[in-house]
Amino acid sequence: MAISHSSINQNPRLPIVSSHNLGWKSVVVEEYQQPSGGMKFPAEVDPVIILILTTQPHRTHESVGNYHHIGLYRQGDLCITPSGIPSSYYAEDNHHYLYVQISSMFLQQVAEEALELNPNRVDVMPAFQVRNPQLEQLLRLLQIELHQNGRLGRLYIDSLANALVVNLLHDYAATHPRITQFNRGLGDHKLLQITHYIDEALDQDIKLADLAQLAQMSQSHFSRLFKQSMGLSPHQYLLQQRVERAKQLLKHTNQSLVEIALACGFDSHIR
Repeated sequence: MAISHSSINQNPRLPIVSSHNLGWKSVVVEEYQQPSGGMKFPAEVDPVIILILTTQPHRTHESVGNYHHIGLYRQGDLCITPSGIPSSYYAEDNHHYLYVQISSMFLQQVAEEALELNPNRVDVMPAFQVRNPQLEQLLRLLQIELHQNGRLGRLYIDSLANALVVNLLHDYAATHPRITQFNRGLGDHKLLQITHYIDEALDQDIKLADLAQLAQMSQSHFSRLFKQSMGLSPHQYLLQQRVERAKQLLKHTNQSLVEIALACGFDSHIR
């Protein structure tokens, strides 16, 4: 079935929710709910991943550059569109999906630092109606954070974005990457430096990039080595320290719950 020009909308509807005001630098995350119909997109500067959220299977007609696909999409199916290629789709029924656009600069950084690839020679390949449990899980976690207005902070988003890019390039890059293996964690000096920094900045929005810069290594390398050293990811360790600080303040001060939440870097809205 050809997609008629009358069924294609040049102006996408507004998303249900968007990350544009959350300060996320590495990814743009948006959720859409649209009726049957189509959409036409110009070539994007950054690659895009679509995660289907519609509970009922629906037939979709897609074009990405010279590639064409017609398939019965189900919840959890993925569609990957590389940068620099125009695309369009037509859904025969209601279309509910998560839209994730990855910064090309961020993708190239991860390709070079974490996967030891030449960033100028890495191309994401188009993919239609694929299943990938690892990517789906990461996208679902981004969706949860989107709906919670980035409650867990930039460090968590940076970590998810790193893992998303590593998995994306591992499975859908034109050049298959070789992931460097590490047998040792951070040295004692760097570990003490990092943990002291976290302890002093618990009330701030700590970013993975800040910790990696302090350790003088890439974000992906830092995350792996930190977990080898501590048995926890940087984000898990940060949450643990915030909980411990909150316990101490509850026990030894007369501060209100809101004051303690702010002092420990938690959301001040206590539910």
